[in-house]
Amino acid sequence: MEQLLEITRVPIEIEMKTSRAQLEYTRGTAELEVSRDKGGLSIKSRAIQLNIDTFEMRSSIVPTPTQAIEQGADKGKQAAYKATASFAQEGELYLKAQIGEDVQAQLSQTAISTQMFSQPGLDFIPKAAPEITWDPGEMNIRYEMDKLNFDWRVNKTKFEFIPGDIEISVKQKPEVIIKYVGGPLYVPPSADPDYEPVDVQA
Repeated sequence: MEQLLEITRVPIEIEMKTSRAQLEYTRGTAELEVSRDKGGLSIKSRAIQLNIDTFEMRSSIVPTPTQAIEQGADKGKQAAYKATASFAQEGELYLKAQIGEDVQAQLSQTAISTQMFSQPGLDFIPKAAPEITWDPGEMNIRYEMDKLNFDWRVNKTKFEFIPGDIEISVKQKPEVIIKYVGGPLYVPPSADPDYEPVDVQA
């Protein structure tokens, strides 16, 4: 008997695309900024300072008003003491005078001798020396070297991970193709031009 059906199977067709995993990174960059602080040389000096105090020396020649008043008061006291002593000496001479003795001549002689030794003289020589002090000199030398400042600016390295990828696509779906390869079928069978009756014996 001739085969009437032809069965064809079409398998499934799958396309698969894969991409590998990747690790990408960007390199870090570094920037250097250099700044400079200038130093320098500084010298500070101070000369010797001489201090002369002439107050006492000038006061011994030309006293101040206050000193003049004090000196005048002292001279007045001394003059009063001398006058008292002179009057006492004169009274003592009068008490010890003898009859016929010339007391006035003795008093005159005493007064002359006293005046000779008590006459004021010119005095322009200072009685005190000036006070002299001095401060020593000073010198300060300061030297500073130049300074370099380094400022680093570093950008960190960045890493980026790209995972792998699998792409699956179906190009052809699975199929079953059934094809009839026989001749035409007539209904009723007697319509077939090549029909031959079947002899059926009872």
